[in-house]
Amino acid sequence: MGASRGPRVLVDATAVPPDRGGVGRYVDQLVPALGALGTDLAVVCQRRDTEHYGGLVPSGTVIAAPDAVARRPGRLLWEQTGLPRLAARVGADVLHCPHYTMPLRTPVPVVSTLHDATFFTHPEVHQPVKRRFFRAWTKVSLQRADACIVPSKATLDELDRVTGLVRGQVHVAHHGVDPDTFHVPGADRVAAARAHLGLRSRGYVAFLGTIEPRKNVPLLVEGWRRAVADLDDPPALVVAGGRGWDTGIEEARAAVPPELELLLPGYLPLELLAGFLGGAEVVAYPSQGEGFGLPVLEAMACGAPVLTTRALALPEVGGDAVAYADPTADGIAACLRALLDDPGRRAELSADAVRRAGTFTWVACAEQHVRTYARAIAAHHGTDWAADL
Repeated sequence: MGASRGPRVLVDATAVPPDRGGVGRYVDQLVPALGALGTDLAVVCQRRDTEHYGGLVPSGTVIAAPDAVARRPGRLLWEQTGLPRLAARVGADVLHCPHYTMPLRTPVPVVSTLHDATFFTHPEVHQPVKRRFFRAWTKVSLQRADACIVPSKATLDELDRVTGLVRGQVHVAHHGVDPDTFHVPGADRVAAARAHLGLRSRGYVAFLGTIEPRKNVPLLVEGWRRAVADLDDPPALVVAGGRGWDTGIEEARAAVPPELELLLPGYLPLELLAGFLGGAEVVAYPSQGEGFGLPVLEAMACGAPVLTTRALALPEVGGDAVAYADPTADGIAACLRALLDDPGRRAELSADAVRRAGTFTWVACAEQHVRTYARAIAAHHGTDWAADL
């Protein structure tokens, strides 16, 4: 190996779920951005995704993993046995494992992505099994990976504080936003999203994300109910995304009076998201903690006035281009009502949000990944891959 060529990178995309949420959105945007940089790329994925990744990286190599990886136990077993052999077979210089876990023994350097620290900092918002699993693998990656990638400085700082295992091997690569999907929508896109939802109300407040405890959806519902209760033309609340394990949503839903419109449509097609987010009076994302907060960035790119919180990485994303609320029903209600009563403030936030979102690109994210791959190889082999970085 020498420094005259870029490294051959094997990306393990077998953990990508069918709905493309979470790690799926990250891998699906990172891979073509790496390809656009000319990275010598191989991607291993579930058989159902081979055509998808072949389209995203036509110059790369796409390998179908065994069918057993479709189930988590089979995937984790194959990761320890088949993935290291595959890395050697395709001539990879570095293996990128994009979702916490990694092979314990492998012939090539490993880069692992750790998406957030809330399994340590907010244990109560995660299911016990997931909490134990991701805590353990976060520590393993910090101890055994040649380099780790995190999506924010806040996540790096929290991992350092709660684990004591950060020793210069962790690098920040902010996520980007896809302008082809997330942009200020025209009236036709907004109308299509409204028609899909079957909205009756003239305006609406939007939420997009999995309904899990840290997203704070029950308190969002309560805060919205309080904020709009005395309005003559109250906006609806549309909570879009997968139904997770937050059982509090049902109690909050039951407290909504019949004259208010609350919709829970589940997942929305990707092509409707710009119209849905950009057409909202406010996009509310009052999370209790995020490793990055991609829904906030995507809403900003669509020109939405965004209400969020100052938890963990969210200010790193929103800066001065979003409104911040305390993550309580009272805090959400007060901030939301202030925004609904002030169209001038919403217009100001909308313009600022679009400008700030434009500074987060997947190309910049991919460039940081390439630098981290080189550092991992240098750390593993003592070569000069990273000499010019």
